[in-house]
Formats: sequence, structure tokens, C-alpha cells
Amino acid sequence: MRAGVQALSLLAVPNHVHTLQVLGDGPSSLVDLRRALGSPPQTTMRGHLRTLTQLGLIERHRSSRVPSSASYEATSSGRDFLGLAAVVQNWLNMGPEGPLQLGSPASKSVIKSLVDGWSSALLRALAARPLALTELDRLITTLNYPSLERRLGGMRLAGLIEPCPESRRGRPYAVTSWLRLAIGPLAAAAHWERKQLPQIAAPPTRLDYETMFLLAAPLVQLPDKPSGTCRLVIELQTSTASEFVGVELSVDQGRINSCTTRWSGPPESAACGSSSAWLRALVLNDPIGIEFSGDTSMGESFVEGLHRRLFRSPETRRLLPRR
Repeated sequence: MRAGVQALSLLAVPNHVHTLQVLGDGPSSLVDLRRALGSPPQTTMRGHLRTLTQLGLIERHRSSRVPSSASYEATSSGRDFLGLAAVVQNWLNMGPEGPLQLGSPASKSVIKSLVDGWSSALLRALAARPLALTELDRLITTLNYPSLERRLGGMRLAGLIEPCPESRRGRPYAVTSWLRLAIGPLAAAAHWERKQLPQIAAPPTRLDYETMFLLAAPLVQLPDKPSGTCRLVIELQTSTASEFVGVELSVDQGRINSCTTRWSGPPESAACGSSSAWLRALVLNDPIGIEFSGDTSMGESFVEGLHRRLFRSPETRRLLPRR
């Protein structure tokens, strides 16, 4: 499982979202909770409550006076999860066809398509350049052609990708600006998992960081209009040693001209940090742990600019867990 997938998959289930929203206002009995959620079947409700309890998002309290009575309450982890929900809602508000409400059937489809693309390496492939279905089929060997076609169709319907003009390569698909902004929810989900589910969370990998930077870097325009190359380096811990991965940006008058995983010669600016340090910098605008070298102002401006493009609302930034 890829980083962030578990958290976003929870948000794709409307009952999970609505349950936490109700319990965010205070404890509730099972009867009142079901009533607030539109009276779903009791077995379905208990299943969702069991999942949220096992993940530590809510807790169950049994009444000593009435043996069969119990109430539920959001934990601190559950309240932090509502901060992640606010980040996802902020992104859904910018949908190309108009705002979508988290917990609605439409938002469920969009989040599922985002998770499918992220999990299958479709986002990584399309982050590099527009590609046709046949080209993607050659690149992604973990999915058969029909499954790849279904995921691509779902992403197109969700507004995450769009067809390019006809070409000799067939019909290539390109990412939309809305998909680029989805790196905010993906990074926030990975950050929340690392804080709240450290025992079972999948750590971000080389593929994750390459996809994040390749998609999100073009969103940034640097103040003071610097020019040169800026290298972003992540130190990933393996079982035997450290692995240094990342991307190199070509900057011209403050505009990101290119972002590539291929490095060439000494850069004018560099930023290097651990995986946890980069998540804090991207999600919380807290660059402590990132070491800047060369033209430090270029690297610092990019990290801050990327955070502000992905997390436009100060309210959502304050809701994210900082522990």
C-alpha cells in the first residue's frame, strides 16, 4: 500500500466522514448516531464503528447503569483526522465542475480515482509527460489492459486527466491543474498516517516523492525571479543504508521551466532532508530539518511557495497535526 492511501480510502467512505463529523461535536449514543446519519442498517453502522475504533479514531464507552447502552466519542487522533478532511474538502471545493461535498457519492468517486491512480503508478507515469493508453500499458506491468483502461477512464471522468489533441501516438492523456493540486491532500494524508498510524502506515517511497514534485513543481512561481537549477533531495532510509533521491528544477526568471529526476552537474541551489522533514516542510511550512545550500533563498522560496500553493487556506493548515 502506498503512503496516504489508507487515510484517503477512509475519507472515500461517506459513513466514516459523517460519523467523525458528528462525533467531532461531542459523544453520542449509537441510537442518536444512527439517527444523525439517516438511520443506516445497524449491522452496517456497527461495521463502520468497528473500523474507526480499531484505527483509534473513535472510542466506545459502555454505560454502567444500562448494560446494553454504549456511547462513542472521537479521540484526539479522530479530531486530527477531521483536519485532514478539511484539507481534502478544500481541494474538492476547487473541482473543475464546481465544488464537491466530502461524504457525497461524487466525492467518493473522485477520491477513489485519485487513490487508484496513485496506487497503480499511473500518476507517476503521467507526471513525466502525456501518454496514451497503449504507452501506459507498456510502462505499467502490474495492471492488465482492461484494468488500466478502467482506471484511466475513472480519472478522466473525475477531472484528474484530460485528452490532448489527436496525435500520431494515439490519444495521449495529460494531468489537469486540479490533479497537480491533489498533491496537497496526498502529502497531508501521508503526514497524518506517519503521526497517527506509525505501526501500519506505509512510508513515502522514491516513487511517491518523484510523483509529488513532478506534479506540483510547475504550480510554483518564485518571487525575486531567480534563474538557475535547484535540486530537491530526500534521504530515504533503507534496511542497509541511506538512499538519496529527488528532482532537479530548471528555473528561469522565477518560473519553473522543467522538473526532472535526472541530475546534471552542481546546482545553484539545493535542499536536502529526511522523509519526515520534507513532509513537515510541505504540509506544515516548517522547514526545520531541511538543509539549504548554494543560493539558499531559491530553495527556501520554492519550499514555501509549494506549501502555499497546495494549502491555500490557513484554517486547514492549523488543523493538521503538528506532533
